[in-house]
Amino acid sequence: MQHQTYAPAWLTARPIAHRGLHDWRNGVVENTLGAFAAAMAGNYAIECDLQITRDGEAVLFHDDTLERVKQAQGLVSEHTIEELKQLSFRHSSETIPTLAEMLALVSGKVPLVIELKPQWDGDMSLTRRTLDVLKSYSGPHCLMSFDPDVVEAVRKLSPGTVRGFISDDASQAYYERLPVALRRELRTLSCLARMAPQFISIDIEQVPSAPIAELRRIGMPVITWTVRTQEQRRIADRYTDQITFEGFRA
Repeated sequence: MQHQTYAPAWLTARPIAHRGLHDWRNGVVENTLGAFAAAMAGNYAIECDLQITRDGEAVLFHDDTLERVKQAQGLVSEHTIEELKQLSFRHSSETIPTLAEMLALVSGKVPLVIELKPQWDGDMSLTRRTLDVLKSYSGPHCLMSFDPDVVEAVRKLSPGTVRGFISDDASQAYYERLPVALRRELRTLSCLARMAPQFISIDIEQVPSAPIAELRRIGMPVITWTVRTQEQRRIADRYTDQITFEGFRA
């Protein structure tokens, strides 16, 4: 671990707006071009989420299913991009953006911290499509995921792309569907060797952490999510290198 190259300084140079600088009460929904434009106006880096459509397009959307923010139901992956573009957000007139549309908007002005949402099934369609779209993008960006297989795939398919691992305590009921060996990897961080991540994104609820402190000591940048209070920010400022925030202006 001590001999690998870690993420460049731009990753931690400024606070990172979680899913863009969103405020649904004022019609700015997470992971939309409006939220990304607001983050850019504040000179924040942007954290965002990618899902794959039925026809293989990478789109900006957090949940596997639509109903929390869309006036629709079902899996994102069950719909084509054309179908998704017809679905309305609950609090905005915007449409779901593609990765290419987001890149055209940001155009290298602020760093992008892009999460590949895991399906935990070994399907690397989203990873491959994302890397393909990013080939022509020269602005600062990185990819990260909760799924070690995804991060490992980024390492193998595109060694020059900055990659990170997202970590929590893997104790929620959500994880019970995963194989025991994988859950053990997630909880002990024994998966780091095969991924060789260049940064870690850690749940603020897991800070401080002795293993994370050791990674910082050897030079690996640590960002944290999701910081929503000033007390959480004080903890993050002490034990990590940068915050991923929402609900206030950092």
